[in-house]
Amino acid sequence: MFYVPLYIEALRSRPRLVFWLAVLAQAALWVAVPTLFYAAPPGDLAHLLAVAHDPPLRPDVGPPLAYWLADFAFRTAGMFGIYLLSQACVVVAFWCVFALGRAMVGPTHAVMAVLLMVGIFTFGVPTPEFGPAIIAMPLWAATVLFYWRAVTEKRRAYLYAFAAAAAGLLIATAYALIFMAVLILFTIASRRGRAAAQTFEAWIAWAIVAGMVYVHFEFLERAGFALKPTLERLRIAGAAAGNTGAWFKLVGLLLLAHAGLIVLVALAFGWPRRGSAPAPAIARAPVTPSTLNFVKIFAFGPVLLTTIVAVLVGFRLPIADAAPLLLLSGVAVVVFAGNSIDLHHQRILGMAWAALLVAPAVLAPIAIVVLPWATGSELKVAQPATAMGKFFAESFARRTGRPLTIVGGDQRISELVAVGAPSRPNVYFDTNPAPGSRINADAVRASGAVIVWPSADTNPAPPPDIKARFPDLVPEVPHAFARPVRGRLPPLLIGWGVIRPADASGAAR
Repeated sequence: MFYVPLYIEALRSRPRLVFWLAVLAQAALWVAVPTLFYAAPPGDLAHLLAVAHDPPLRPDVGPPLAYWLADFAFRTAGMFGIYLLSQACVVVAFWCVFALGRAMVGPTHAVMAVLLMVGIFTFGVPTPEFGPAIIAMPLWAATVLFYWRAVTEKRRAYLYAFAAAAAGLLIATAYALIFMAVLILFTIASRRGRAAAQTFEAWIAWAIVAGMVYVHFEFLERAGFALKPTLERLRIAGAAAGNTGAWFKLVGLLLLAHAGLIVLVALAFGWPRRGSAPAPAIARAPVTPSTLNFVKIFAFGPVLLTTIVAVLVGFRLPIADAAPLLLLSGVAVVVFAGNSIDLHHQRILGMAWAALLVAPAVLAPIAIVVLPWATGSELKVAQPATAMGKFFAESFARRTGRPLTIVGGDQRISELVAVGAPSRPNVYFDTNPAPGSRINADAVRASGAVIVWPSADTNPAPPPDIKARFPDLVPEVPHAFARPVRGRLPPLLIGWGVIRPADASGAAR
């Protein structure tokens, strides 16, 4: 008897429903897991929030859109707002990919392309870590979608939407120029692109993009990017061999991020062996050569250019930052798989997809519980930011009669305190001050501050570097904070001290 799983029938008959169920399930998991189980922001999110809370933004942050949106979301709904914003970006990005795939290969194959993305974005890209790369995902996906509709489908009004999405991308990520370069190269090289570029709407759109490119260069210049040192590095003897090795390593890491996708594709194509049972075939209309060229350029062009630029300029490219580069991987697989795709191992394939979706969400809280007992190590997300912020805010208010507005000292700890404190103090980056920041030494003397540092014992004396940087500090006995899971970890002792405001009323302890 020929058995076809229910999800295969749903792919054929209700592809839009399958899309929304899959995407919203992933989003719900990655809103719920960090909200319920993370005691501290993941990755560099606490630093992003600390920087975003200090207008004007530091010049070294580059394009500022992610900082603006993160600050607004945190003010509105706390960390839940950040996690919700991050997953909203993922959902919008996947919808744009689905809409693009539907125009290229039909809705069923477009859903298959999006389902393959679970093999990348649940393991390879930590989407709760909101930042420039996460906000760049929907903007780049929308830019490509609107460009397709304007150029390939000749719907010229979409050029205005394309300009808006590209402008947003240029104030979202430092890699935006690479994406713009891919667009320009495709426009010049393709007949349809050249024809579309000669319309009135195109001139308006590209004028808007050109203006935002100028703004983007301003952000890069403020962030300290300079072209001359990069060119000089290329002239160093042996640079070519080193750059080539670094490029292969970077490409290897990106391929590793596709591990889940590779597993799904291998199962679908019958690996490790094809059984005797027939495989359901999902067919589509033939793909045109222009569509194939479009996918080649926009799926592989940004990856090639970004990895080359990252190696030449010396940028780090963590997998989280590469999120926009991976958006069209599923579409590329489906487009080049042929006009009829036979799905083998249907039951195993469905279970593997569900495992890729659910396993990371299950493993995250398990790791928070198990690692302190098994290895005596602690994940950053298990640090009690809320308890730290509440304690130091209340202690400062008792001693000075004022709300805590500034925290400094150890950068990581002070950022956690700033996130967890009800008054949401600013972080004083005294070792790397931002020009023009209102949180400076004068502000510390006028408003007072809490200075924090990690401590190994109950000795109240601050480390020599802290004492040298804050000579007016009045140290207190280090405070022990309860970890969510103690395990074999030592006590979490945080040394701290108070710098009283210049005109403090001297409230009782």
